[in-house]
Amino acid sequence: MKILISDPITDSGLSILKNANFNVLYMPKASIEEKIEASKEVHGWIIRSGTTITEKMIEESKNLQVIGRAGVGVDNINIPIATRRGIVVMNTPDINTISAAEHTVAMMLTLSRNISVGDSEVKQGEWNRNELIGSELSNKILGIVGMGKIGREVMTRCRSFGMKVLGYDPYMNQEMFNPDEVKMVKLDELVSNADIISVHVPLTDSTKDLFNYERLSNMKSTARIINVARGGIINETDLAKALSKGLLAGAAIDVFTSEPIDKSNPLVNAPNIVLTPHLGASTNEAKEGVSLAICEQVRDYLIDEKLNNAVNMPISDIAKLKEIEIFLDFAELMGNLQSQLNSGAINKVQVESSGSIEDSKPIALAFLKGFLAKRIPDRVNYINAETLAVDLGIIIEHSYTNDSGSYTNLIRTKVSGKNKTSLISGSVFEGGHPRLVNILGYEMDVAPYGTMLFTWNKDVPGVIGSVGTILGNAKVNIGGYLLSREMNDDEAFSVIRVDSEVSKEILVSLEKLPEIISIQQLHC
Repeated sequence: MKILISDPITDSGLSILKNANFNVLYMPKASIEEKIEASKEVHGWIIRSGTTITEKMIEESKNLQVIGRAGVGVDNINIPIATRRGIVVMNTPDINTISAAEHTVAMMLTLSRNISVGDSEVKQGEWNRNELIGSELSNKILGIVGMGKIGREVMTRCRSFGMKVLGYDPYMNQEMFNPDEVKMVKLDELVSNADIISVHVPLTDSTKDLFNYERLSNMKSTARIINVARGGIINETDLAKALSKGLLAGAAIDVFTSEPIDKSNPLVNAPNIVLTPHLGASTNEAKEGVSLAICEQVRDYLIDEKLNNAVNMPISDIAKLKEIEIFLDFAELMGNLQSQLNSGAINKVQVESSGSIEDSKPIALAFLKGFLAKRIPDRVNYINAETLAVDLGIIIEHSYTNDSGSYTNLIRTKVSGKNKTSLISGSVFEGGHPRLVNILGYEMDVAPYGTMLFTWNKDVPGVIGSVGTILGNAKVNIGGYLLSREMNDDEAFSVIRVDSEVSKEILVSLEKLPEIISIQQLHC
């Protein structure tokens, strides 16, 4: 079997594949056209960040069985198309953790002690000691935005400097941490009090431009900000403007919205900034680690169909996978819905399969994958979903029961937070049609697709008409209006399917209706 490696990996990684008698095509310096041509006959394809695998490439690679990403991010792989083709996509999560944490600290020290400026000036024959007076890290307040593994490693190292630590993470609370090590606070409190802010969150819709001009303006004028996570979390134009106006003392940036960075990027000429070319994971140790890991994973899959860190497959038994695939997809969708219903910190997740779904473990993993996708989108997969959930302080319980009620199969899910518990149950009907059959205690029959409005209202006449009028005036077409009032005689629950997303303004208008208790928009 042939394996194409189109980005640099270490010799020890190559040896793993060659010792397993694979025909290795090592082509990191080849043109994209040459790589595409070579990929047409390979069974495995190993990449890093330098290669983007598109739909066309996948379709032309007729023998391809596995794509291995040496590193974490898989946004350079068309995963839906790979999945449709039955191609396993693997990555190597967490191996770069130490490297990223250490680079963060290096950027912090460089910024605080004017190291890069001093180096440049000395090499130019200047000796401006009095103009390059720095600041100590000791007794300074460090604000860590994102308390995942990298954030916690940064915390550990910075506490050795005698720093005080504030943490922010929308999915974690103080109970998960030693209060002597970190105080968990709201983001605005962290921004206004921290001397140094270090960003360690994934790039999602909710974190894009998380640090815009307004938020940067709320930092101390003596504060500094560091981003070794993802480009786009800090708005680059706004950061350059804030630095130019002296609203903060400095910034250190390793990642950018477009890489390599263009000379026209406003950060290039911004004052008091340190820039590095995405070096967070660029250590010999990290490169060696991801090379060994991905080559071992690809080898084991091609020889034994053993799955490790598979992004798009939940279990190792391929035959069994095909049998339960529809239930896995449905459980993942239910996890996504539960995540939208429960935006804060979660204490416990319970998943119960029943009837013909005899193995609850993969169902629970699929649910967790869907539940965590928006919280840790670039790391979560079927293999590490449980570990990542535990890292977030979530207790996971899964079980099987014969009791599926009147259904052939049933998936019951329960998500518990500090002040909220939500239950959703679903079944796959004959012909492979998934249905939500109980939502938050209300018996329903909802086909989960598109955009839906979950509406709680007083059980009085005229509600449907009032809601329909507002949506109609806003040119929002209603595709379905399902109502249940079995749980409480005074209240009713509705699922309204709409053909387009409802704006925030319209949602506010709906919430102002005297009959409406609350309303939430969800997307499948």
